[in-house]
Amino acid sequence: MAEARLIARRFTRPDPNIYWPDFLISAALGWAAFAGAVFSAPFSALQIALILVAAAALFRAVLFTHELAHLKKGTFSVFRLVWNAFAGAPFLVPSYSYTGVHIDHHRPGVYGSTRDGEYVSFGAGRPWRSVAYVALSFILPFLLLVRFAVLTPLSWIVRPLRSLIWRRMSSLAIDLNYDRHPQNKDDDETWLAQETATTLLVLAVLAGVYLGAIPFAVLGVWYAVTATILFVNSIRTLGAHAYRYAGDATVNKLDEFLDSINVPSEDLLSKIIAPVGLRFHATHHLFPATPYHNLPKLHAALVAELPDNRAYLSTSRKSFAHAVQTLWRDAREADRRRAPVKIAAE
Repeated sequence: MAEARLIARRFTRPDPNIYWPDFLISAALGWAAFAGAVFSAPFSALQIALILVAAAALFRAVLFTHELAHLKKGTFSVFRLVWNAFAGAPFLVPSYSYTGVHIDHHRPGVYGSTRDGEYVSFGAGRPWRSVAYVALSFILPFLLLVRFAVLTPLSWIVRPLRSLIWRRMSSLAIDLNYDRHPQNKDDDETWLAQETATTLLVLAVLAGVYLGAIPFAVLGVWYAVTATILFVNSIRTLGAHAYRYAGDATVNKLDEFLDSINVPSEDLLSKIIAPVGLRFHATHHLFPATPYHNLPKLHAALVAELPDNRAYLSTSRKSFAHAVQTLWRDAREADRRRAPVKIAAE
């Protein structure tokens, strides 16, 4: 670890000259394809192709929320505002919904525990939970719409609803039982402005569709793009960790790293599934301050410069298919190990 830290120090500085063009090009390409899909013949080959292009480009744009969660407070303020306008609000995931939650995921003593909203014990048994998690991708767009179009305006009138919405409906978490902590210094202080702006955008679009000023196809294309993004992200999430820990585990930094996954493959599919540096998720958990554009460089340096890189390389998978297959196998084996104990108890 000491040797790895010395290597990592060379790669800690985020470069706005990389962040801005990467995000803006991704967003521009995505929204152009989105507009093309809206005005294409419904269910045509052209519309389906444009939806896939829009989903791939906008998925990359949306995943900059991961960078925003790690960037030092008070920096990249304009970038944060622009991201919320062109990615966070349109997909109903403003940056405050991830910032504090993700910091907890990296907090010592929280990773892998019941307080970690980004951790479910997929690898510790019951493999059907992975299938259910992926299937949820096609329901979540409707739940997000209800949350911002109905529950948020209602909470302006029914004040006690505010606490429930914050705790249970304001987090980009994969654990459906996640109970968010009370607001604290780790959260984005502009959360109320973000939430209000997102709600007003949703209501404006719905009103525009109802009045005929906005094509109804906008809603259909938005659902298709959003569901595709969520589906791909669910595959990426399943391939991000081994998810071995169950219950209220206490995990040290090394075990957290060994429970995380790198997919260093340079194939295009892996880069689409895990853009913005997320192919190197184990490396990120080892050094979370490393900006996404430096993670491939840091990975290469650790492989080349560590005197003994076997532990580091043990976190690598050949592809996301390999990572998900390994997760499924681990879950089935965990179930089989428990079965004799259950029979003996009976």
